[in-house]
Amino acid sequence: MSNSSPPSRRAFMKASGAGMALTGVAMTFHASSKESPVQLDKYKPEYLNPEEWAFVLAATARLIPSEGDGPGAIEAHVPVFIDRQLQGYYGNAEIWYMEGPHDPAATPDRGWQSPLNPAQLYRKAIPAFNTACKERFGKEFKSLSAEQQDQALTALQKGEIKLEPELGFFFSTLLANTKEGYFADPQHGGNHGMQSWKYIGFPGARASYAEWVDQHNVKYPLGPVSIKGERA
Repeated sequence: MSNSSPPSRRAFMKASGAGMALTGVAMTFHASSKESPVQLDKYKPEYLNPEEWAFVLAATARLIPSEGDGPGAIEAHVPVFIDRQLQGYYGNAEIWYMEGPHDPAATPDRGWQSPLNPAQLYRKAIPAFNTACKERFGKEFKSLSAEQQDQALTALQKGEIKLEPELGFFFSTLLANTKEGYFADPQHGGNHGMQSWKYIGFPGARASYAEWVDQHNVKYPLGPVSIKGERA
């Protein structure tokens, strides 16, 4: 995040794109798969309430904005992915070790350090952050200008907007979930139309492309394939 103009999407992708795309294929996501993707404006959230849904739409749109030379989080349906993940057992942390003590100041290698599961984190952090935005800018996050939204997210990231200690993981969780939704297989709700895979030239879940591994600086000529076998 930046207090001025957001970084170019190409720079963002170079920093984290290919690695996250590989992670998105390798990780096991547990949101329920849908028969076919729905239009974002017709999607009915499964977990998020209207206030939370409006926030996630606005926040992910600033984390991976639509302006630029590739699809943004909105075009990739990242909010759908986040909503479905929170409804599933990622959101409930059903297979996580959640016993205390929890140390909000612990380094990331020590894992999740909040008594709240991800679904609870979103539910408590969004209204708290909206309250902080009203105090600083006079409006809740969704109603701020794009520049003010960037400033608010940057302040949250840097700890200049302070939430309760148990909510300290909110920005990093939101950013990680946004990246995951952008690069995950489309069956989980995000990466709509495999747009992000097409953008970075990722082949997706093709059964074999071993013959291309050693062909450096040669553009891969085939489009990506989803786990379901859909082609882009």
